Amino acid sequence: MDKEIKFEDFNLEKCADGLLPVIIQDAVSMKVLMLGYMNKEAFEKTQATGKVTFYSRTRQTLWTKGETSGHFLMMQEMFLDCDADTLLIKAIPIGPTCHRGTEACFDTPAAEGFLRKLSEVVKGRHREMPENSYTTRLFIRGVKKIAQKVGEEAVESAIEAVDGNRNRFIYEAADLMFHYLVLLESMGVTLDDIEQELLFRHT
Repeated sequence: MDKEIKFEDFNLEKCADGLLPVIIQDAVSMKVLMLGYMNKEAFEKTQATGKVTFYSRTRQTLWTKGETSGHFLMMQEMFLDCDADTLLIKAIPIGPTCHRGTEACFDTPAAEGFLRKLSEVVKGRHREMPENSYTTRLFIRGVKKIAQKVGEEAVESAIEAVDGNRNRFIYEAADLMFHYLVLLESMGVTLDDIEQELLFRHT
């Protein structure tokens, strides 16, 4: 958000009933969570409190998401679209967003790259413990051995970095990342947990 957005910036003539459509996106996973609407009062209350507040078209009143459930949406950033008739809010959800108890109101797959897919594979290995699997053998050896392996791979990555060997560094860094994912799984920690901690430090 390069500059503070004001309600006067919106082109409400293009909005049905003069209400601004608002898309809520998870600031960490980038998953689209829900769609709501704001009037001027809801928009300004969101900016003032940091908790996303909407205007209910059915009840014709303001409602702050989470005011009864405690599942607030903590606003991080706002972005105006190119036609100035839609607002994107990146937020940190406190608990599930949908009234069904689900992460989002849209049943789409989580926004993820290959690291998260690999993390799911590691989780599956931990759950199923298939024979003749290197990952299974790591889990059998336990947290101490997995942590030791992470340390070894970190040292090897550092050595290649100091030597300026880019290709070898990439190779060793990939080994480090894989074993790190195994360690996270063995500790019951997810990539989302790490991202949340980093985001907390950043803010």
